[in-house]
Amino acid sequence: MEKHERDNHTSPTEFLLLGMGDMPTLQIPLFLLLLIIYLVTVVGNILIVVLVVLEQHLHTPMYTFLGTLSSLETWYSSTTLPRLLASFLTGDRAISVHGCMAQFYFFSSFVATECYLLGAMSYDQYLAICQPLLYVRRMTWKVCLQLVAASWLVGVFVSATVTAFLSQINFCGPKTIDHFFCDFTPLLELSCSDTSVVTLVSFIVCFLSIIFPFLSTLVSYVCIVATILRIPSSVSRKKAFSTCSSHLIVVTIFYVTLFIVYLLPTTAPLRQLNKVFSFFYTVLTPLVNPLIYSLRNR
Repeated sequence: MEKHERDNHTSPTEFLLLGMGDMPTLQIPLFLLLLIIYLVTVVGNILIVVLVVLEQHLHTPMYTFLGTLSSLETWYSSTTLPRLLASFLTGDRAISVHGCMAQFYFFSSFVATECYLLGAMSYDQYLAICQPLLYVRRMTWKVCLQLVAASWLVGVFVSATVTAFLSQINFCGPKTIDHFFCDFTPLLELSCSDTSVVTLVSFIVCFLSIIFPFLSTLVSYVCIVATILRIPSSVSRKKAFSTCSSHLIVVTIFYVTLFIVYLLPTTAPLRQLNKVFSFFYTVLTPLVNPLIYSLRNR
């Protein structure tokens, strides 16, 4: 009994990621499916980056944002999928505490960066549709690169802040994480210390890195839709809408799944549903982004 209590109050050196559940008969099919998804995601996004870099006529702010997004999606999917693939292949679900913190840091950094990058892309769409005569003067190369750099810097800063506070709390008791990657809420559930400070910090950071860029994106698209509806010609309206439709689809998929994951109550019956939506926005979103932009763009 004493040994059990002592173990419960000893910080673990590693965690056990439960992944998608105990499904031994589906290990190989899931591994093959995820491997195909990962390869298609990486190849598709890298191809877009290469095309944007090599093709001179694609050296515009819009395609610079797209190339940056594709590069980000490659790194984004690489924070979770390789580790998940390895666990399916070897059966080893253990991850060190430092490795878990590193995975959380990079994952949250890429999520925050993508939120701001999607916001910058919506601003680009707003200028192109709502203020076309001022587009060239306002969306210069300098402004474009500043928006891209700011997106990355904000992502790095807010993720480092949350990770620093998260790494200071004590973990004890069960060392199993009922998830397929090291996310904030599953990690917080393993803590045996006061988490009020890190919860407050994460709330502030979530507002700055997710809610704020979401609201700016929403405002941009309200203005875009209002402008499109005022166009008298139906052909011109269709052309204007097709300009921003790809980005609008990507934004909708990303934010809908993101909000569902983090607004769902963390109760046992909803835990598996939470993992399904987490799988969607962490694995499938980077996969469909290059497909959506490729299918909607000559």
